Amino acid sequence: MQNRNIKYNSKINKRTSDILYTKFLLKHKIEQDESILRTEVEKYLNSGNMISSNPEELCTSLFEMLASQRSNDELQNELFEFLGPEGLEMISTLLQQRAAIVDSLLSLPPERVGFPPDVGTKPTYGCQVTIQSEQEKHMMKLYRREEKRERKKGKGTDDADSFELPLTFDPREMRAQREQALLNARREPILARERVYERIRYPNVYDCYAEATKTPAFVGGARMLLPEGIHREDTKMYEEVEIPPNEPMPIGLEEKPIYISELDEIGQLVFKGMKRLNRIQSIVFETAYNTNENLLICAPTGAGKTNIAMLTVLHEIRQHLQPGGVIKKDEFKIVYVAPMKALAAEMTNYFSKRLEPLGVTVKELTGDMQLSKGEILRTQMLVTTPEKWDVVTRKSVGDVALTQIVRLLILDEVHLLHEDRGPVLESLVARTIRQVESTQSMIRILGLSATLPNYLDVASFLHVNPYIGLFFFDSRFRPVPLGQTFVGIKTNNKIQQLHDMEEVCYNKVLEQIKAGHQVMVFVHARNATVKTAMGLSEIAKNHGEIHFFQPVQGADYGMCEKQIQRSRNKQMKGLFPDGFGIHHAGMLRSDRNLMESMFSKGYLKVLVCTATLAWGVNLPAHAVIIKGTQIYDAKRGSVVDLGILDVMQIFGRAGRPQFDKYGEGTIITTHDKLSHYLTLLTQQNPIESQFLDSLADNLNAEVALGTVTNVDEAVKWLSYTYLYVRMRANPLVYGINHKAYQMDPGLELHRRELVMESSRKLDKARMIRFEERTGYLACTDLGRTASHFYIKYNTIETFNELFNSQRTEADILSIVSKAEEFDQLKVRDEEMEELEQMLCNYCELHAAGGVENGYGKVNILLQTYIGRGEVDSFSLISDLSYVAQNAARIMRALFEIALRKRWPAMTYRLLTLCKVIDKRLWGFAHPLRQFPNLSHVVLNRLEEKKLSVDKLREMRKDEIGHMLHHVNIGLTVKQCVHQIPAITMEANIQPITRTVLRVRLVITPDFRWNDQVHGSVGEPWWLWVEDPLNDHIYHSEYFLLQKKQVVTGEPQHVVFTIPIFEPLPSQYYIKAVSDRWLGAEAICIINFQNLILPERHPPHTELLDLQPLPVTALGNPEYESLYKFTHFNPIQTQIFHTLYHTDTNVLLGAPTGSGKTIAAEMAMFRVFNKYPSAKVVYIAPLKALVRERIEDWKIRIEEKLGRKVVELTGDVTPDMRAIAQADLIVTTPEKWDGVSRSWQNRSYVQKVAILIIDEIHLLGEDRGPVLEVIVSRTNFISSHTSKSVRVVGLSTALANARDLADWLGIGQVGLFNFRPSVRPVPLEVHIHGFPGQHYCPRMASMNKPTFQAIRSHSPAKPVLIFVSSRRQTRLTALDLIAYLATEDNPKQWLHQDEREIEDIIATVRDSNLKLTLAFGIGMHHAGLHERDRKTVEELFVNCKIQVLIATSTLAWGVNFPAHLVVVKGTEYYDGKSRRYVDYPITDVLQMMGRAGRPQFDDQGKAVILVQDIKKDFYKKFLYEPFPVESSLLAVLSDHLNAEIAAGTISSKQDAMDYITWTYFFRRLVMNPSYYNLEDVSHKSINKFLSSLVEKSLRELECSYCMEIKEDDRTIEPLTYGRISSYYYLKHQTVRMFKERLRAELPLHELLSVLTDAEEYAELPVRHNEDQLNSQLAQQLPLQVNPHSFDSAHTKTHLLLQAHFSHAPVPCSDYTTDTKTVLDNAIRVCQAMLDVAANEGWLVTAISICNLVQMIVQGRWLDDSAFLTLPHFQQHHLYLFRYSMKHEAKSRGPIESLPELIAVCGGKENVFASIVGQEFQSSHVAQAWFFLSHLPVLEVQMSVKGWWEESQEQTERPLPAAGAKLRDKSSWLDVHADQEYVLQVSLRRINQGQQKRKQDSKAQAPRFPKAKDEGWFLIVGEVERRELLAVKRVGYVRNRTVVSVAFYTPEHTGKCIYTLYLMSDSYLGLDQQYDIHLNVTPASVAAQVNTEVSEQPLAASLC
Repeated sequence: MQNRNIKYNSKINKRTSDILYTKFLLKHKIEQDESILRTEVEKYLNSGNMISSNPEELCTSLFEMLASQRSNDELQNELFEFLGPEGLEMISTLLQQRAAIVDSLLSLPPERVGFPPDVGTKPTYGCQVTIQSEQEKHMMKLYRREEKRERKKGKGTDDADSFELPLTFDPREMRAQREQALLNARREPILARERVYERIRYPNVYDCYAEATKTPAFVGGARMLLPEGIHREDTKMYEEVEIPPNEPMPIGLEEKPIYISELDEIGQLVFKGMKRLNRIQSIVFETAYNTNENLLICAPTGAGKTNIAMLTVLHEIRQHLQPGGVIKKDEFKIVYVAPMKALAAEMTNYFSKRLEPLGVTVKELTGDMQLSKGEILRTQMLVTTPEKWDVVTRKSVGDVALTQIVRLLILDEVHLLHEDRGPVLESLVARTIRQVESTQSMIRILGLSATLPNYLDVASFLHVNPYIGLFFFDSRFRPVPLGQTFVGIKTNNKIQQLHDMEEVCYNKVLEQIKAGHQVMVFVHARNATVKTAMGLSEIAKNHGEIHFFQPVQGADYGMCEKQIQRSRNKQMKGLFPDGFGIHHAGMLRSDRNLMESMFSKGYLKVLVCTATLAWGVNLPAHAVIIKGTQIYDAKRGSVVDLGILDVMQIFGRAGRPQFDKYGEGTIITTHDKLSHYLTLLTQQNPIESQFLDSLADNLNAEVALGTVTNVDEAVKWLSYTYLYVRMRANPLVYGINHKAYQMDPGLELHRRELVMESSRKLDKARMIRFEERTGYLACTDLGRTASHFYIKYNTIETFNELFNSQRTEADILSIVSKAEEFDQLKVRDEEMEELEQMLCNYCELHAAGGVENGYGKVNILLQTYIGRGEVDSFSLISDLSYVAQNAARIMRALFEIALRKRWPAMTYRLLTLCKVIDKRLWGFAHPLRQFPNLSHVVLNRLEEKKLSVDKLREMRKDEIGHMLHHVNIGLTVKQCVHQIPAITMEANIQPITRTVLRVRLVITPDFRWNDQVHGSVGEPWWLWVEDPLNDHIYHSEYFLLQKKQVVTGEPQHVVFTIPIFEPLPSQYYIKAVSDRWLGAEAICIINFQNLILPERHPPHTELLDLQPLPVTALGNPEYESLYKFTHFNPIQTQIFHTLYHTDTNVLLGAPTGSGKTIAAEMAMFRVFNKYPSAKVVYIAPLKALVRERIEDWKIRIEEKLGRKVVELTGDVTPDMRAIAQADLIVTTPEKWDGVSRSWQNRSYVQKVAILIIDEIHLLGEDRGPVLEVIVSRTNFISSHTSKSVRVVGLSTALANARDLADWLGIGQVGLFNFRPSVRPVPLEVHIHGFPGQHYCPRMASMNKPTFQAIRSHSPAKPVLIFVSSRRQTRLTALDLIAYLATEDNPKQWLHQDEREIEDIIATVRDSNLKLTLAFGIGMHHAGLHERDRKTVEELFVNCKIQVLIATSTLAWGVNFPAHLVVVKGTEYYDGKSRRYVDYPITDVLQMMGRAGRPQFDDQGKAVILVQDIKKDFYKKFLYEPFPVESSLLAVLSDHLNAEIAAGTISSKQDAMDYITWTYFFRRLVMNPSYYNLEDVSHKSINKFLSSLVEKSLRELECSYCMEIKEDDRTIEPLTYGRISSYYYLKHQTVRMFKERLRAELPLHELLSVLTDAEEYAELPVRHNEDQLNSQLAQQLPLQVNPHSFDSAHTKTHLLLQAHFSHAPVPCSDYTTDTKTVLDNAIRVCQAMLDVAANEGWLVTAISICNLVQMIVQGRWLDDSAFLTLPHFQQHHLYLFRYSMKHEAKSRGPIESLPELIAVCGGKENVFASIVGQEFQSSHVAQAWFFLSHLPVLEVQMSVKGWWEESQEQTERPLPAAGAKLRDKSSWLDVHADQEYVLQVSLRRINQGQQKRKQDSKAQAPRFPKAKDEGWFLIVGEVERRELLAVKRVGYVRNRTVVSVAFYTPEHTGKCIYTLYLMSDSYLGLDQQYDIHLNVTPASVAAQVNTEVSEQPLAASLC
């Protein structure tokens, strides 16, 4: 292949050319105005094309190009590249006038004309690349260099010389070339020439009509231009025009057929069985198969366009092919839009057959074939109709994910643009191209069409480059040439006309039959097929010519005759012997197939059929005849002309490719239509756009989609339509006069006019909101409904006028029948009586309008359809199906409208009617009629006997059988009854305030699932809460009962809030109605009789107008220096005295951002001043907040004030010494709860003087109970130690601050609860509701509004966007970038130099973040790497990037205020309940609180985007504070257990008293209904509490945590309770341990016990993660239960396995989840160890220690311990196997880590010599660091205790391990049944490589947090597998002595105990020692001494 060099001649030396150009104009005195070039250029620039700033420059460029040596073809490529599609007209003018322009400008021959040496140039085809060989390129270079030198020399000479354009041509030469070209053109018929001037020749256009000599002729009275060689005949009866078949196109020089064998593997697989592509396919092949260009292919029917589509499909698939031949199927979708359902079905079959070998799925998505979301996801290619695809893409919502991965859009039959359905195609293409431009994604468009005249317009509409992607093949390319005959019958008398047509038709048929051909006659109604066939055979018989038609009887004729005779179709049987067949869609499938096969076998000479045959079935015949062109169209309701499409399709069936030289098509029409069909078929009428008629509807769709939001965008959108292309080409047709067009060549004003007019119409119909002043277009619910349901604008107007909440069913049907969709249905006289009959027989409701009116007819038809009535007349059948299809859709739309208007009765009525139409059953019919397997007899009996479904559910099957007099049917009926979806609902109501109720609804499915009946996904339901008195819906939602829930009977929980009003209504109804089933509904009554509303809330603290207090009021310069400001803010001023000068408890409620942290500091300073030795504890609810405080206070308080600050969280556990010395402890609630549980023996807990609790309003959330317990315990401690602890609570503004204050023991003095409005920066809040049931699509529809909010509220100030998940941060960012891409300045949010940001981006790890940062958008979530997060935070805080998209945790964690906060969606996916639940309101307030930066803004903005049904709720609570309720009830048992274990509670009474200390108790009295307490009398409260205590204690007793003594009062804690409390575990976990741990559990079972701990139930299993889990499970060694992939415990199990196996996890979320899992794992394992020790199970205890080692090191136990070294993998292990020759000592293989340490002897070079050959030195160094710091311990043991012979306690050393067992000295004598203490001395050997003194941390690179190195000592007896003692040992620095107490056996004799020394951090360092004891008889003296002298040591729980 030669080096291809693509040349663009557009860049030139600007300055010289300018000077040259001016000089040269002066010199030649050529008037600028005369220059054609100049005028064209100015015209081009004026129409708004900014290719260059000044005309001179452009003129020069163009002149250079025109004057170059290239042929016109090459030039037009370059000009098109250079000027773009807008320059087409200019290009054609320039090329026609090329010679003139060049000559006029070169009239003076220059002195010297350079000519490059002629090197045999290669042929250049008309493509956009000019091909040059290397040699040529080199020559050109030299030549240019030479020229430059010449020019430099000639600089100083005369003006004339200095004008030398670097042009390589000679004018004379040019002229010769030009003449030659004209001569060629004469000889070459392909060259397209217009009548007047030479047309531009596009490389791939073969259009003979454009150049054939045209002969004018008059046909049917109209002047026409017809091709040569036509034959005309004019008789009295008819006029006939015959166009002979064309000669096929001669094969061109460069055409070569493409053989399938030359394609790549994929191509060969798909085109299997074909030898080669046909001509057209071969010409298109290169472009279609190897480029991404958009294509338009115009070719005659039957030319094989489908395979061209296949080529583009293959090109797309090849782009997603992985090296291993794997196709990434989830990366792309291909959409094929076919105009008819029949065609869609055919295409689906074709493509799925062909693509099957690639495993690519093709599915049909049409009105008939719905696909579920999952099916669409699993399909790679969708075949659909324009309307369906329009609906799919209109819902930005539903299938946003779908439309975003479409990579190829194939539009079949594009010439439909001028039919009624054209506008749909236009809006599709416009939408697609705008999506391509806005998202910068590549969607290729391929248009396939029949030959059409103005293909250039269509090409520019599809954005096709005419030089590359436009292919036009005229009829010469038909596989079989077609002769066409047009016959026009002259008479006007209808009867005569029919007669004449019949006769002409017969003659034509006979002519063909005599020539031995088969004929198809097409008629246009089903009944006409029979009439025509009968008629033709009649005439034949009368003329005695029937023998021509009768079939030749072949071998299998008899067989065929038999088959025909079997059919039930009389007419078909009667016609067959005469050789006639019929075929139409009304026949049975089998009959149709029979006719097709008979025709293809040749037994039928004439097949009379309807047009469906031409579309649906590929059955060719030599000749086709279209008899009559009038066709009844149900949509129009009248007779219309046969569409050109149908004619072409039918003619396409003429000529059988294998047998015929040519085919014949005849069309018999009336004389007045003759010219119409002639022009159509000789393509002389350009196709126009029909878009104007449906402009309003399409505009509304775009507004609803969110792609058009103002008039300017709408005007821009119009420029993408075909309408715009045609308006510019042919303005007069569209009512634009010439003058207007000249004034406004871009038609900007005209488009604006159109948009304004449509917008006003839509606004009037309330479908959009249109502000004329700003031009802003906003969508309304009504418009959205109209768009989604495809409802026309006029229909909506009708609805607005007629529809209200009082309408009856009959009214509704009459409203629906007045819809515009049915306007065209007219009533014909011949239908009247049949309609009358239908009215009497089938209409159950009054049909308004009666039989005479159109809408009456629609109504009757609709009711007939519902009643399953019979219809005879053909036109009524087609009307009926049209009505049925549309009415269902319109009814659904009305249902949505009623639901949005909140009319309950109406909503219910409409939903029922929707189902009535879907099921074709009236609402009063028996619900069992929905089952097709029950016979009518049975159903009628059921209805007679009035057996309702409820009755039937209760009856037995035999009873039912008897009732129905049909015993066996009982079972079937019973099964059906139980399959009707039924649910039971239980509602639990909790008043939140006096006006808002929270409803928790538990919905339990109560039916049997059957896939045939219910499908495999779920049953959809609608749910609403209605107030029957006011006829209003307060809440509605749609929910899906999953199949899984029904099968397992698992209930669905729905939580929502509704308003209530005083005086209380008597009741509300909750109604659930099935979306699909009649008679499936449930009702639940909410009764307000016993509802007690909560107390009214006390007023807020007023903010006093005080003088701001200066910082000096602190009276301590050290403290003052900590603040940068000089005065406190108003709130701080008001609370200063109370906090700083008193010791009262304080509750401060103030909005976010009002400086509460400083308030906390004031309280701390007081402690530092007054009680210097006491401690301050600051509790913040999140680790992130703790971190933030620590980072701040480490500097300000530790460094500047010299007070010790310590962090105490799950991640950071300082040692006791550090805590004991600390002045300020910053911690999380759980950690402090764990620490203070054993407050009696922790002195530092008793030293606490103040407890500061931040965000105390979180009491109401999940973690609230912990806060409650802490405060209650603190109050309890202070009441017991008589040393009061001050409590300071900080929170946002509260509604019920008084209750909190009472609970905290605060009087009037310490309570400050300011109202939410006293923010330091005022806040403006906007709430927008968004429709849509489904979360992801709803989020997607919020992206554009988010973008607009930023544009309008904060174009240049920082913006925070909160989303609910990491995935959402990514999706939102990418969408915002897509919107930015359409702006003038896409990087407007980046406020930093591009180069600097690129350097920063280079350091970022996350690939998505790299992309977004470049646009000034940051992402922030827990899945990011720590460093990335820091980078983003810094960039945002310093305003380098303007937008930060964060997950909701950031709202709490980090204090980044912004000017604008957008809360995008207020729900998150809760893995535990597997559904989306709302954020706590506190979170939303916290997010909003981040808006407004005190230093910079005078106001903040918050935009909250919520689901529309929640809008009212947020409106209420974002402005008034939310009351805090307690959530202690759910976890009461665990907290009681902690107190019981600590000894605080020792009886039931104590437990009761304990509860009265809690906040729960305070709220119970204030809001009893919330906690299900009946009334607040003393007695009922007592009863309520004691039953609560009983229930909790019973639970604890079941979990073995405590026992209640015989007196039924006292409580005794048990070991398990202590374990649970000590390790902070839920009692359920400990119960599970007790029940599932056994004496000898293998490791894999221990792992599943660990992962089933209750603590892991909270691990989120997000959307679709069950699939990820099942994929992950396949890569891991241990099996898990395959049905539980959506369970949190299974996911935990998989994550731990992946951690041990180093398996890659599917996404970054899993990495953070693993961290969460590991965080808890050690604690749970420690508890398991204690359980095992308590039971004395040696084997299990040792396995648990191993499990801990595995968790810390992230390896399996059976992996080699060497793999824990950094960078070591399985394939490196060979390094340790071979014997090493080091220091002349020959050794065998190295087996273990201690051995390796010994071999290296502390020298790194030895280690390097072992492993150096595999690793680079830095890796060796890291591995060595790890190895050299491993702890190797030396163990010495002795036993301490009493022996009879000695008088005091003595210590005796244990004999060394190596001693001989026979030897008496190797056994130690001990007394039986006595306690001894084993003293174990541990000394660290590898001292040499000692780490820093402080560092006791283990090296565990795969463990997420720092962990102290430690050891387990276990003493056990192996024979009896019994554990005797266990002890934990901390870090061993030099040496440590540990004492372990144990009892000797009761029996005398020898026994061996074993000591295990197990590391808790490393694998492969464990040691074990045997202890040989010789047990002598017990000694009473020694026993007594032991008991007196020692406190017994606890065996466990050290």
